[in-house]
Amino acid sequence: MSTTRQHPPGDLGREPEGAGDDAHAPSAEPAGRQWRTLPLRQAIGIVPTARDFARQALHDWGWLPAAGADRRAAAEDVLLVVSELVTNACLHAGGPDELRIGCTPKVLRVEVVDSGAGQPAPRTPHRAGRPGGHGMFIVQRLCLDWGVLRVPGEPGKTVWAELAAPA
Repeated sequence: MSTTRQHPPGDLGREPEGAGDDAHAPSAEPAGRQWRTLPLRQAIGIVPTARDFARQALHDWGWLPAAGADRRAAAEDVLLVVSELVTNACLHAGGPDELRIGCTPKVLRVEVVDSGAGQPAPRTPHRAGRPGGHGMFIVQRLCLDWGVLRVPGEPGKTVWAELAAPA
């Protein structure tokens, strides 16, 4: 666990801009989605901070502590996706501005907002034995769906991924 935190333990963060409307969702916002948001613009230890924040949200939503192997694997997948999306923003987009995590009984959504112009994509052909370049391939394999949202005329993007909630 990280020793650097940009928020006090138990702080749930603020609601994301436009929570409750579909400003950052590819379709209508599911009823009952709970959101947690963590600003990351000037965070220190960004990836561990994001993982700690995600771990706390999973705990608050009952994913952790995991009662069985399936629930533990689902929580570990979420933490890995958070790490990959935040790391990708650090490496290719000048760093993340914000991490958002939303949960319904069936789906957990991870969103990373950055000011970069690039388009994340799994590297093809994927070469498992080579170092680096596996982040979006991992996201693609672990998630139900993922994508990129842009607001026309505004810089940056939101990279999102959705994972199935444990049964």
